[in-house]
Amino acid sequence: MSAQFFTKLSQNYIELLKDDEYYDVTIEVDKDPNVKIFRTHMNILCHRSPYLRRILASNKKNNDNGLTHITLPNIPSEIFQIILEYIYGGILSLNVNDTSDLLKILVAADNLYLQELVDYLQKYLIENKSEWIEQHFGFTQQVSSQSNNLLELQEFCTNLMAQSPEKIFKSFGFASLSEKSLISLIKKDDLQMNEIEIWEHVLKWGLAQNSTLIPDPKTWSDDDFKTMKNILQHCLPLIRFFGLSSREFSQKVRPYQKLLDQQVYEELLNSYLEPGSVSNDNILRPRKNKINEIKITDSHIIDSQIVDSNIVSTVSKWVDKVVINNDNYRGLYLPYKFELLLRGSRDGFTPKKFHELCDDKPNTVTFIKVKGTKEILGGYNPITWQVCHDVYSDRGWGKTKDSFIFSFKNENIKDVILSKVINGNCAIDNSSSCGPQFGKDLRICSYGEDLVVYPYESNDYTRDFNVTCCKKIHYDKMIRDTEDFSMEDYEVFQLIRK
Repeated sequence: MSAQFFTKLSQNYIELLKDDEYYDVTIEVDKDPNVKIFRTHMNILCHRSPYLRRILASNKKNNDNGLTHITLPNIPSEIFQIILEYIYGGILSLNVNDTSDLLKILVAADNLYLQELVDYLQKYLIENKSEWIEQHFGFTQQVSSQSNNLLELQEFCTNLMAQSPEKIFKSFGFASLSEKSLISLIKKDDLQMNEIEIWEHVLKWGLAQNSTLIPDPKTWSDDDFKTMKNILQHCLPLIRFFGLSSREFSQKVRPYQKLLDQQVYEELLNSYLEPGSVSNDNILRPRKNKINEIKITDSHIIDSQIVDSNIVSTVSKWVDKVVINNDNYRGLYLPYKFELLLRGSRDGFTPKKFHELCDDKPNTVTFIKVKGTKEILGGYNPITWQVCHDVYSDRGWGKTKDSFIFSFKNENIKDVILSKVINGNCAIDNSSSCGPQFGKDLRICSYGEDLVVYPYESNDYTRDFNVTCCKKIHYDKMIRDTEDFSMEDYEVFQLIRK
């Protein structure tokens, strides 16, 4: 067992620091007119600071008179005084005039390889001065990014940017980031920015590094593209291009295609022209951000008694041909307003009512609730519904290559079936006896007992639907295990881009 008397020991060493009689090292700090000379002791400095030990060892070889002089012009005198009190007495004064002085102490401690002090100050600033850091983010970020030893503070700054990018950039500016900080930021899975905004900010950052470039890429020469590509070479692989909508790709990425690797661009283009054609193995997954999370009820997103925001988001991605990867169902994608046109339980289940309320309206989605289950069926029609009363002609077919049908079997969004049209000439059936019927694959219609279509003139156009079934004829997949089902309710919405 031993007794420890560190308080008295610390006090004695602080007194030694103030004693001018036995010093053997002078340290000149700061710059004119604030230069100050401190009288110190070689043995203490060598054992407390690896940096000073190295300097003193080097000077000793070239100095035989016993007195060594060191200059540290980049450390302010008042900051070095605090550092010396730590070196001699193990005491750190936190009663500074401004929190920025703590950062200056941190920088000085880092330069002198005082790792214990570096670790303590990083933790102290993060735990006790987070609000100050946010208010003075530019200064803090600049300080932390200058050293590979300030990883905790760097990570805190990166997380702060990731969680509140708009708030931080408004006071700091994205273009002011170092390349190292920018890369750390756009690597993060939880960066709270839309991917298209990240891409636009990275472009702005690149332009800021080369002020001679005009922002409009139409004016760029091949050399300009090479220059910009070189500036962004470490950033481009971190942009999750495959999570963009086809509209975003067309308007925001295609003008800069010369910046991208040709193979990557071709795969990206193919993913929009032929969804599912590109392997997901080497594609960065979408970020796990909360930007599109809706904190209000589903009723504020869509006036539906059948579907929720997750299904709305998934169907919207299919409509915009957004490439969906393993985790892409987590973030909501809500670029459309879903305007309710018809609800069966409210408006009726007849072909007549369907065509009265839904004809002449493009971009519609139908949702069907299967009776007695959690299953939801449906389809997307990009063209207009147009009732056709001549059942003996082919004018009832709606022709499109962009329609699809689908099924959600349960609450797990991943357990879905998407079936794309393969015979565009028979994508939509506008026969007067039909409701929202997709080819002969998702059938909702009114037939007589002998399965002959009732003529419109006989008013059986007003007969309730009595045939609901699924097959695989004009679309590429069967969307349910059995053909026949009973419909509990159905809704038709028009998609209107926000």
